[in-house]
Amino acid sequence: MRAGPGPGVHPGDIAFKYEPMHTLSIKALGEGLKTKKFSSRELTQHYLSRIERHDPALNSYITVTAEQALAQADAADARLAAGEAGPLTGIPLAQKDIFCTAGVRTSCASKMLDNFVAPYNATIVDKLHGADGAGMVMLGKCNMDEFAMGSSNETSWYGPVKNPWDTGRVPGGSSGGSVAAVAAGLAPAATATDTGGSIRQPAALTNLTGIKPTYGRVSRYGMIAFASSLDQAGVVARTAEDAAYVLQAMSGFDPRDSTSVERPVDDLVGGLERPIKGLRIGLPKEYFAEGLADGARERVMAAVEQLRSMGAEIVEISLPNSPLSVPTYYVVAPAEASSNLSRYDGVRYGHRAEGIKTLEELYKRSRGEGFGAEVQRRIMVGTYVLSHGYYDAYYLQAQKVRKLIYDDFRRAFESVDLVLGPTATDVAFELGSKTDDPVAMYLNDIYTIAANLAGIPAMSLSCGFVDGLPVGLQLMGNYFDEARLLNVAHQYQLATDWHQQHPRGFE
Repeated sequence: MRAGPGPGVHPGDIAFKYEPMHTLSIKALGEGLKTKKFSSRELTQHYLSRIERHDPALNSYITVTAEQALAQADAADARLAAGEAGPLTGIPLAQKDIFCTAGVRTSCASKMLDNFVAPYNATIVDKLHGADGAGMVMLGKCNMDEFAMGSSNETSWYGPVKNPWDTGRVPGGSSGGSVAAVAAGLAPAATATDTGGSIRQPAALTNLTGIKPTYGRVSRYGMIAFASSLDQAGVVARTAEDAAYVLQAMSGFDPRDSTSVERPVDDLVGGLERPIKGLRIGLPKEYFAEGLADGARERVMAAVEQLRSMGAEIVEISLPNSPLSVPTYYVVAPAEASSNLSRYDGVRYGHRAEGIKTLEELYKRSRGEGFGAEVQRRIMVGTYVLSHGYYDAYYLQAQKVRKLIYDDFRRAFESVDLVLGPTATDVAFELGSKTDDPVAMYLNDIYTIAANLAGIPAMSLSCGFVDGLPVGLQLMGNYFDEARLLNVAHQYQLATDWHQQHPRGFE
């Protein structure tokens, strides 16, 4: 028999064991579905009701696919009744609005693609929601920084996303809609993308677990490109265990993606329970120098001591080229963005300016009207560094430094199993406080960019609060070692309860 709502639960919320369903883990939701404590339709309707009630204060969704979600939920209930369900069948999920979804608008939070309805699914959409996939239910498409360019989710054409922990502050970016939705209980988990920290930094600012896998682990087919050698799809969830379930389902080789790596996917869920005693964890001295806020430093070091008490060995290491990550990234990424976004010209698809008299005017006005200020800034920078006379001085030099950053990590992993540090320099900042200072905004990713330049897996998890706002702990691993990262994060979360805290007003 289904339990009734517990104290303080909205009458529209369905409760399980006196806990609202949106507070349950993905594993618990799966068990509830299989034991018929509730149906996928009931679970889906629960989340749709919460989106309707709470999202106006957050702006985390661009498109809510209620009708499609309920149809997928009914199909999942049929699979559950037939005994053909997997561990994720019938569990809702939100998609970042950067992944193509057949028949549903895929906007990249840009006016340029406001009218674009994708004719096909991205590979991870098929893997998670397709008839032959995991059987998850898509609740909708989440807001983001325009074309994933930003660190605060303030560049979206649909308006900024608000942080559930303090709606006067940013949730981080570019995956701000994904993290706000999960943190507020408007989805159990969400997909996200990470080009220079866009999964980990927003996860840190909203008390979530976010993982960026190794470049090539997850297919990029159907993911609208920002910087092709850096972009990687991942997941945000409340816990490492939840993230492991979803990442397991979305990983694997895809022949349609030339950057996809053909190798088996480790058992990410099965490896969570391994003890971490004897694990060697490296602390880069460069990550604890000037620029890290005192409160964030204290919380990260407290987490280090927690891991030490669990048997991990802590080793100081050096990543000497890490201070060069930001300037390197802001040459490489805009250069690739300039190339990738050249296709949006007002001719083939996307926004087209009206009242045009010449082809040149069509290009200029369509791109000028369709792209926001930050996207235009990065296109201009990218075009400059790729231009004749500047390619060798900027782009080629940046690629050489990128190799040095890769070499730093390669040497580090010869002596340690993983690298630990802060995810962000401080807690979430106020909306609008950095929009007029692009350099200050770019420095928000100072600790996360190196992992993208090197292509290694990295994740963020909560390690405490400063003045009521979450602080993130970053773990970085060797290539294709996502299982170890998730294992350490899970063991840390078993010993702490930071990840169990919920923002007020969204319980």
